[in-house]
Amino acid sequence: MNKILAYTLHRIGAALQSPKLDNEKPRSPFEEGEKNMSANKKKIRREMTLNGVKIWITADTEQEYADKLLQLAGAGQPTGTKHRFRDYAENWFEVFSRPNVAKVTELTYRRQLERHIYPIIGNRTLEEIVPADIQRIFNSMPNDARQQTKNKVKIVLSQVFKMALDDGIITRNPLESPSLKIKGTASEATKPYTVEQMRYLAAHLSEVKRPADRAWLAISISLPLRPEEVLGLRWGDFDAEKCIVNIRSTVTHPTRNEPEFKPYTKTAASVRSLIFPKEILSYLPEPGQPEEFVIGGPKPVSYTQLRGIRKRVNLDTHFGETITPRRFRTTVATDISAATHDLKLVQQMLGHATPQMTLRYYDKGRSGAIDASKAIEKCYGINGS
Repeated sequence: MNKILAYTLHRIGAALQSPKLDNEKPRSPFEEGEKNMSANKKKIRREMTLNGVKIWITADTEQEYADKLLQLAGAGQPTGTKHRFRDYAENWFEVFSRPNVAKVTELTYRRQLERHIYPIIGNRTLEEIVPADIQRIFNSMPNDARQQTKNKVKIVLSQVFKMALDDGIITRNPLESPSLKIKGTASEATKPYTVEQMRYLAAHLSEVKRPADRAWLAISISLPLRPEEVLGLRWGDFDAEKCIVNIRSTVTHPTRNEPEFKPYTKTAASVRSLIFPKEILSYLPEPGQPEEFVIGGPKPVSYTQLRGIRKRVNLDTHFGETITPRRFRTTVATDISAATHDLKLVQQMLGHATPQMTLRYYDKGRSGAIDASKAIEKCYGINGS
C-alpha cells in the first residue's frame, strides 16, 4: 500500500478510536483546524497521489473521509485500487481535453460523456469494464443515431481508455474488441444547388438591400469557403488590387449567440490564399479598419444575426428554396471541379489535407449516368465500322 496512504489511514484510525481525545491532551494546530472545519460544516477536501494519479478526496466528516480512503486502498479486496470510470474520465477531460481543444470540441466531448457514456458505465470501475459494457452504450443510443454521432462517442472512449492503458490501470482496451458492432445511419450527403439556382442568385445580387447581406451572399457563391470562414473574414484579409483573399481565421458559435473569433482555421491545410472574381468588390460595403469584419463590422455576427441574413437574402431575391450556407461550399467546389477537372486545385481551394476528403464529401459531379464510351472509342479505335 502507498506509504503516504498508510500513514494517513493510521492517523485517522487513531483519531476515530479515541473519543475522549479532546479531554486527554491539547489539540495540535492541524487537529484544531479540523475541529473548526467540522464546526463550520465545511467539507474536507484533500489532494493525494495514488498509483501515480493525483486525486481529490472530499467528505463532510473524518469518518466519511476515512471510509473513502479505505475504499480507494481496496481494503479487504485482493485486486487493489479501483478507478471509477466517471472520476477517471473527468480527470482526463479537465487535464488533457478542456485546455487543449476548441470550445466546440469541448462541448461535444462533454455532451457525449453526459448523454451516452456516464449513464451506462459512469459508476463502473475501469478494471471491470468489458466489451459488453461498451456495446450497451451504443445499443442504448436511438435507432436512428447517425454514424457520425457514434464516432464521436468512440473518440471520447478511445482517449480515456488509451490514457488508462498508459497509466497501467488496464491491460486491454475494451473498445478494440472485434465483437463490437457499432453501426449508425449514414449522414445525408450535402446536396449542391443546381447551376440554374446559382446563376439566379448571382443575377439577383444587386437586389439584396443590406450591404452586409449582399457581401455575405457574393462571397458565399463565389468561393468554396466554410460558413465560419466567411464570417471570419476581416478587411485586412483582402488585397483588392490583386483580388486575393487570405483565409486565416474563423467565427464559430459554440453557444449559439456568443460568437467566438478564432485567429486560426479548422486545420493547418485550411490556411490558404484564394483569388476571387473582381466583380465581388462591387458587392462589398465600404472597407473598414483592417481588424473589422467584412460581415458584421466591429463585432462578429451571432448565430441569430446569421439566420436573419439568410432570411432577408431569401426575401430580397425571391429565391424559392431555403438558403443553407454549407450547400454553397459544396456547390462551388463541385462546379470548379466540373469546369477544370483539376482535383488538386479543388482540394487546395477547399483547404483539405488530402484529395480523398475532397472526393468523398465535396466533388458531387453534375452528370447522371457516367458515359466514357467516346473515350474508349478514341483510345481503342472502336468506331462501329
